[in-house]
Amino acid sequence: MDFSAPRRTGPLPKHRFVFLTLQNYSLIALSSAVEALRMANRVAEQDVYEWTLASMDGRPVAASNGLSMSPTVAIDHIGPANIVFVCGGVNVEQAVTPELIAELRRLAQRLVPLGSLCTGGYALAKAGLLDKYKAVVHWENMSALEEQFPAVQFSKQLYAIDRDRYTCSGGVAPLDLMLNIIKNHLGRDIAPQISDQFILDRIRSDQDRQHVPLLARVGLFHENLIEAAALMEANLEEPLSLDEIAHLVGVSRRQIERLFKRYVGEVPTKYYLDMRLRRARGLLLQTSMSIMEVAVACGFQSPPHFSKCYRDLFGHTPSAERRNSRKVSMGEEPGEAELEI
Repeated sequence: MDFSAPRRTGPLPKHRFVFLTLQNYSLIALSSAVEALRMANRVAEQDVYEWTLASMDGRPVAASNGLSMSPTVAIDHIGPANIVFVCGGVNVEQAVTPELIAELRRLAQRLVPLGSLCTGGYALAKAGLLDKYKAVVHWENMSALEEQFPAVQFSKQLYAIDRDRYTCSGGVAPLDLMLNIIKNHLGRDIAPQISDQFILDRIRSDQDRQHVPLLARVGLFHENLIEAAALMEANLEEPLSLDEIAHLVGVSRRQIERLFKRYVGEVPTKYYLDMRLRRARGLLLQTSMSIMEVAVACGFQSPPHFSKCYRDLFGHTPSAERRNSRKVSMGEEPGEAELEI
C-alpha cells in the first residue's frame, strides 16, 4: 500500500461508513469514531468520508446516557458501505435479536466488511461472524465472551483489524482505530493533523492494550491480592521486594505467589515489572524527561537492564519508542527498533 501523502489537487477516494446503533449503545464510542471522520474531511479539505447512522427499524435509538441521534435510517436502506460498525453499550445481550443476527449474516454474505465499537462485538460473535478472527471488546465483557465464544480469538488490545473485521474496545479507543484507518487510506500526514486538532498526546496503535483494572480481573473476594497490587502501584520508583509486600499484606510470600499465579496468570514479580514498564512508556511518550530519568522514576538503576526489559515487553528499546513517537507526530513513517538505550 502506498503511504505517501495524498495530493490535494484532485478528488481523493471516498469511503462511506455505517454505524448500526443498538439500544443503550455507548455515545462516546460512536462520537469518537464519527468525529475522526469529520476532522479528516476538514484537514483534507474534501468530503472524503461519509457516515450514516442506522438502526433495525430506522428510528433513532437511545444511547446509554438517554440521548438519541438523528437522522437514522433502517439497516436495509443503507446502500453501499465500506464498513458497517455495530455500536454496542450496556446490556448488549438484550439488544441482539434474531432479526439483527440475520441482518448481519446477510451483510457478511454480501462481503461487506464488518466492525464493532465497545460491546458491539458481542453481536458479531453471536452471529458467528468472528469465528477464527482476532477480535476486541470492552474489557468489562471480555471474560464472559471468551467463555461463550471459544472460536473467537479475543485480544486485550485497544482495537484489532483482522482481514475484513474491525473490532474496537470502548471509550475513546474508536478514535485511535479511525485514525489508523484514515492513515492507511489517505496517507500518514493526515492522522497527525487530526490528532493535533483533538489535542491528543499521541495516536495509539493496535499494539496498545486496554487497561484492565485488577479488581475487575479477580473480583471482590481477594483482598490480599488487591492490597498487594496497590502496594506495587504506590511504590514504582523504589520497588518493594516480594517479602516486604507479603509482610505488609500480612500473608506469606508463597501465598502471594499462589494468588497471582491463580488469578492473574503470572508471577507477582512479572506483574510488578510490567506495571513499572507501562509507567515508563507513559513517561517516555508524554513527558520530556530523559530516558535515564524515566528509568530511575520507574525503579531501574541500570540503563542496560531497563532497555532489555523494555524491549522484551514492547518489542523495541526506549530510545526507539521515543524516536518513533516523534516521527509519527510529524507524519513520518516509524523506523526499525534500534539497539541502543
